[in-house]
Amino acid sequence: MIFGLFRKRNHNQIIVVRQYEALTSMARQPVFYTDYDVPDTVMGRFELLSVMMILFFRRTRSSVTSGQELAQEIVDAFFEDIDYSIRELGIGDNSIPKRMKKLAGMFYGRLESYAAAMDGHDRAALAMALRRNIYPKADEGTASMDALAHWMLMAEAHLTTITEDRIATGSATLLLPERLDRQVG
Repeated sequence: MIFGLFRKRNHNQIIVVRQYEALTSMARQPVFYTDYDVPDTVMGRFELLSVMMILFFRRTRSSVTSGQELAQEIVDAFFEDIDYSIRELGIGDNSIPKRMKKLAGMFYGRLESYAAAMDGHDRAALAMALRRNIYPKADEGTASMDALAHWMLMAEAHLTTITEDRIATGSATLLLPERLDRQVG
């Protein structure tokens, strides 16, 4: 009986997989990399997937206990996926825990900084936080991240319309990003 407390939570596995796949699919939308100035790099993809996880995490904070548990399991799946990816890149087993600790710190730091801006519906502050994280060595010519900040605020508003039933079944969807009409030249 007591050993059941230490067993991994697998009762939501199908739901977790379904929702995680929906979130990762959204993070793979080419428009984020072509129009929203997210670099198509390993770290750029980590940043965008973190954005998706944060949006979902924020939506479920007001959910019933099962929604919050589901969100935690999805974040756990996110870190398991990162661990797997690091190993696939050939990083040695000895350095993985240190790297995972650093990436977890980065994720939770982003959660905190984005939440502060999003709670105040402060698009400019959110764009600055995104720019600071996505382009840590930014200069004058670095993208403003205003379009991504705008999309995040709209996506969060969209997520508030998602019913608890859709959350509980892993069927929540994010708002598809629109292509931006940019003048070249």
